[in-house]
Amino acid sequence: MLIRVRRVLTRYFVNMRWYTIVVAMLIYAIIGWVLMAMVGETGLLDPVDYVYWLMVTGSTVGYGDMSPQTPAGKTLVAFYMIPIGLSLFALVIGRAASWVSMQWQKGVKGLKTLNVSDHILVIGWNEQRTLHLLNLLLKEKDAAPGKPDIVLCVRADIENPMPGDIGFVRVNTFSQDDEMDRAGVSTARVIILDNPEDDLTMTTALYCSKRNPDAHKIAYFKDENLVPLLQEHCPNVECTPSVAVEMLAKSAFDPGSSLLHHDLLSVQEGQAQFSVVLPHDSQPIPARQLFMGFKTVYDATFIGFANDNSKQHVNLNPALDSDVQPGDSIFYIAPQRLGAIDWQQLREL
Repeated sequence: MLIRVRRVLTRYFVNMRWYTIVVAMLIYAIIGWVLMAMVGETGLLDPVDYVYWLMVTGSTVGYGDMSPQTPAGKTLVAFYMIPIGLSLFALVIGRAASWVSMQWQKGVKGLKTLNVSDHILVIGWNEQRTLHLLNLLLKEKDAAPGKPDIVLCVRADIENPMPGDIGFVRVNTFSQDDEMDRAGVSTARVIILDNPEDDLTMTTALYCSKRNPDAHKIAYFKDENLVPLLQEHCPNVECTPSVAVEMLAKSAFDPGSSLLHHDLLSVQEGQAQFSVVLPHDSQPIPARQLFMGFKTVYDATFIGFANDNSKQHVNLNPALDSDVQPGDSIFYIAPQRLGAIDWQQLREL
């Protein structure tokens, strides 16, 4: 009979809701206060003192600064206050620990909805290549304005590869609103699309362009023949085809070219390529001033610019009399990303 009672009580307490636990604790506390009053323990009946004593007693901490003085009070504490209080206290601690563990597991498994905005969203999983991409983004993040959050959204059955460093969401499809909203697709600043299959990249790019037309979108394709097709429907998507073959051919006639390109793309060490936008409230600056100013003031090298209205074409090594207009993207080479640039100083050189 005792075993059956224990099983029933255990099953009941395990399935208790939070509101049931709170009600049980209130009933326990009220009954305890009434019983303590009945046995004459007046020193423990002050509301503040009683709550303090109840928590100390129920958790068996036992500071000893407050305790029952009458034999009946001591008996009541021994057979009612401590056993039931300890059970309720253990139940609350166990439930709280279980909830924290469950929330952590949901985050690691990508099942939570992230509360992010103006972030960098990486969609797709290519194992080591994606890990390398995330590491590069994390290094760039430290010097980027606002230090945007980085979120990885995958369909693969994996756990967060970088818990604590990036947000992680796992979905069944990249084109379902309620699932992609968990990754903040409509509030992202930058969306990077890199999937093992080009057709999946294509469909995801179309979906992201519809959900977030203002985000800067970058799509990687193995087959560069798909690039014109996507840009026909989504001209604002920056498409990046594989350049491995081109780098091999270039290095065959210009030895060291592959090392040069790798150094410019990497932010690990040495020189790297960065960009900055000429503020819209600024005045046009001739390329001549940028060449001289960047090198003289910042020890950086101005290499070209892209028009604000057509970022698909970069004007590399522009003529000295070319004017860079407000809103244009300026590309330069430097040891690290430049902070605040004094455009007026560059204009006056």
